[in-house]
Amino acid sequence: MSELRRGFLFGIAAYVFWGFFPLYIRLLRSAGALEILAHRVVWSMVFVALLLTVVRRWPFLKELARRPGKLAGITLASGLIAVNWGMYIFGVNTERVVETALGYFIGPLVMVLLGVVALHERLNAAQWTAVGIGTVAVAVLTVDYGRLPYIALTLAASFGGYSLVKKRLGLPAAEGLFVESAMLALPALAYLTWLTAQGDSTFGQGAGHTTLLVVAGAATAIPLLLFASAANRIPMTGIGILQYIAPILQLGCGVLIFHEPMPPARLAGFALVWLALIVFTIDGLRTGRRRAAAREPAMAA
Repeated sequence: MSELRRGFLFGIAAYVFWGFFPLYIRLLRSAGALEILAHRVVWSMVFVALLLTVVRRWPFLKELARRPGKLAGITLASGLIAVNWGMYIFGVNTERVVETALGYFIGPLVMVLLGVVALHERLNAAQWTAVGIGTVAVAVLTVDYGRLPYIALTLAASFGGYSLVKKRLGLPAAEGLFVESAMLALPALAYLTWLTAQGDSTFGQGAGHTTLLVVAGAATAIPLLLFASAANRIPMTGIGILQYIAPILQLGCGVLIFHEPMPPARLAGFALVWLALIVFTIDGLRTGRRRAAAREPAMAA
């Protein structure tokens, strides 16, 4: 099997995993969103620590300790991913899976805007068109919901910011996830300790529920590691197309499994988002082909 095909298989596996993740989160519904988040952080750190021990990758900590700039960046990344995870859990367990799917649909458009604001990138006409259509879609959905779709916007903004920070840091997936989880572990453990002292912890209330809370660490780390393996093997245009698998499956979970409503106005808003993504994706594919064509003469020379 070629590395390219293996990369696509890793990418598909990661996004399918994320697409069906609402089903897993819903099994933990007896615990509150903050408790689930805290367990997810702690057990992610434990799982990745075991993985790093097996592959003997601990020396990276010494190098990282000598680079305070990277530590500051990781601190910011850990805060952004905590907001993303917490809002996602809240959305799933308050029967708003459809809105969480919207957040990951509009995520690419938010990343484009972050590129303009933070990296001073320039957008072409097609990209501005996609952003404009996406803005109209958010307005339509705001009217439909009777409020700003804050869950979707928070998910898109937090993950977009997280991706931007991670791109600048350039850390390997496992090492980066461990440090991010470790930075969040202390407040997570403090919260879990307080929750237990109050008698409100659900940990230990049934073997099945407790096991699911522990396994949340592996369920968090595995798709991230699969994604990292995919990103190292396939071009960004491939990643750009694969990233729509997860929100499509999440939308299916919300509508078909959890029976969340999809009135005509909401469907129209989603249709506008999909139109924006089509424009954005076609432009990305064309740009990728032009760059490839421009490189061929240079490589021949």
